[in-house]
Amino acid sequence: MNRIVISTGGGDAPGLNAVIYSVVKSSLARGWEVYGSKSGYRGLIEPDELIRLTADQVRDITSTGGTILGSTNKGNPFAMPVENEAGEILLRDISDRIMTNFTRMGFSCHIAVGGDGSLEIAHRFAVEKGMPVIGVPKTIDNDLEATQMTFGFDTAVSTATEAIDKLHSTAKSHDRVMVVEVMGRDSGWIALSSGISGGADVILIPEIPFNIKTISRKIADNELDGKLYTIIVVAEGASAEESGKIHKKTEQSEIGRQELLLGGIGEWVAAKVRESSGKDTRSLVLGHLQRGGSPTTFDRLLALRFGAAAVRMAENSQFDQMVSLVNGEMEAVPLADAIRERKKVPLNSDKVMTAREIGICLGDY
Repeated sequence: MNRIVISTGGGDAPGLNAVIYSVVKSSLARGWEVYGSKSGYRGLIEPDELIRLTADQVRDITSTGGTILGSTNKGNPFAMPVENEAGEILLRDISDRIMTNFTRMGFSCHIAVGGDGSLEIAHRFAVEKGMPVIGVPKTIDNDLEATQMTFGFDTAVSTATEAIDKLHSTAKSHDRVMVVEVMGRDSGWIALSSGISGGADVILIPEIPFNIKTISRKIADNELDGKLYTIIVVAEGASAEESGKIHKKTEQSEIGRQELLLGGIGEWVAAKVRESSGKDTRSLVLGHLQRGGSPTTFDRLLALRFGAAAVRMAENSQFDQMVSLVNGEMEAVPLADAIRERKKVPLNSDKVMTAREIGICLGDY
C-alpha cells in the first residue's frame, strides 16, 4: 500500500474537508501518496483532473464547509450520460476505462466518501471490477444503514434549529402559523431532531402520514392555551394521508434511477392550514442552507475519525467495507449492508416518544 485515491460524491455535506484532511495526514504518516479525484470519478476518467494531495494543500481545511475536490450526483460511471453526433443523450458504461486508469496510476485503494448512491457505485466497482474500495458514510439526512450517525447531520440539524428559534419571535409578533420545510428525503431525522430542539408545535415526517384536521386541532388547542402562534416543521418527504408526496419533477439519480425531486410540501401544508384554520400562515424552505457552513464540533470530530479509520482499514486490506460508527467506536461493516435500504425513524424510538410526551403533534392524532 503506497498510493491511494480519495473521491467525494453526491450532495455536499459539512465535514467532507475534515475527512480529506484526516485521510491525507494519516496516509502521509505511513509514507503513502494521496491523490484526489475531482468531482467524484472525473479524476479517474480524465487523469488531468487528479491532484496530488500534500500536507500544505489540506492545511486549515478541517473547519471549512464543502469539499476541495468538488462533488457531483450525475457521474455514475456505469451509466454515464454521453451526447452522440445526433445530439442524443445516451448512457455509456465507462467503468473499464476507470479501472484502466486506476491500475495505470498504481493506486492500491480508493476511499469513496458519499451517501447511498456513491457507495452503491463503489460497491459495484469492488464486486464487478475488483477495485479495492473503502467507503466513508456521508449524508446530512442520516439515512444510511449500518452506522449510528453520518457526518453532516449534526450541522444540518443545528442550522435548522437556529432557523426555527428565530421564527418564534416573528410568528409571535404577528400571531402567525409558520411552516418550515427541511431536508431529509424519505427519512424524518432532520425534521424530528430540529423540531424537538427548536420547540416546534407540529412535526411532520415521512414515516407518519399526517392529517390536516389534526394539525388544525393543535393550532386551536394552542389558542385555547393562550398561544396565538404555531410553528410547524415538515420534512420534504412527508405526505398527507389523502395524498402522495409533493415533488417538483422527476430526475435521474446519481446511480441512474428515476427519483422524485422533492420540494413544495411546506407551501402545500401552509395553504391547507390557512384554508382549514383561517390563520395567517407563511412557509419557509431552508433548502441548501442546511448543507452549507462550517461543520459543528461533533461533525468535525466524527469526520476526522472516519478518515483515520478508513486509512487503518486500507492498511489492513479491509476492502468492500464501510467505516461505521457502532456503539461510539469505529468499525468496518460490509458496503452491501450499508446500502441495502435507507434508515427510517423508528415509530417507537425515544425521539418520537419524547415529542409526543412534551406535547408536540406529529400529525396523526
